[in-house]
Amino acid sequence: MLGAMIGDIVGSVYEWHNIKTKDFPLFSRRCFFTDDTVLTAATAQAIIKGVDYALVYQDFAQRYPGRGYGGNFGRWIWTEDPQPYNSWGNGSAMRVSPVGFAFNDIEGVLAEAKHSAEVTHNHPEGIKGAQSTALAIYMGKQGASKAEIREEVTERFGYHLDRTLDDIRPGYTFDVSCQGSVPEAFIAFLESSDYEDAVRNAISLGGDSDTIACITGGIAEAFYGVPQDIASQGKSFLPEEFTKINEEFLDWCKD
Repeated sequence: MLGAMIGDIVGSVYEWHNIKTKDFPLFSRRCFFTDDTVLTAATAQAIIKGVDYALVYQDFAQRYPGRGYGGNFGRWIWTEDPQPYNSWGNGSAMRVSPVGFAFNDIEGVLAEAKHSAEVTHNHPEGIKGAQSTALAIYMGKQGASKAEIREEVTERFGYHLDRTLDDIRPGYTFDVSCQGSVPEAFIAFLESSDYEDAVRNAISLGGDSDTIACITGGIAEAFYGVPQDIASQGKSFLPEEFTKINEEFLDWCKD
């Protein structure tokens, strides 16, 4: 899941200042972690502790306020009886990466991704975004090829992954829907040569840069791994709690 967090951190400075190039500093002093990282850590914590996703999402978001939460989610955080609100936003996909790493069969991955999504994003597109992302991560860690990942995601979820970054980039604008950003995140991965290239691809599209790079980064981590120098730099932007959760999660996945 560290790969997803680093994608978020790198993309944080470009969300509202889009760029359409891969030529940019990977890290700068202006980088920061957003709600994508907070809720990714929360997903891992829920898995490790075996607790309800809704309660953990509320807890983490309340303790890390002002990180770019969407309007509906920002209100949901503080409700006493949190209920899903039929969202199709990409928040379900950006926080799901731990599921793809933690579970060891397709049925389990899809079921758990749905469970993590539907506490807020119970719209079919919101669930699809989470399930497709988690499935790609699962397949990547299992050694599937890019062609196999493309085919499985296309057949199972109907995403159009035959476009290229050059097709998408010129006219692509800010889109927080799963259906308008998750396929783009997949294509950024599919056209990449390594982890860093995948994150650069994602950010070069513009749009919701931190979230697209978060989704792409999680998939790329599963497929390539994260280079140690990038991992070390990325961790420097995280609170100690999140680095500890990452370490605990890695240990949990090994057991």
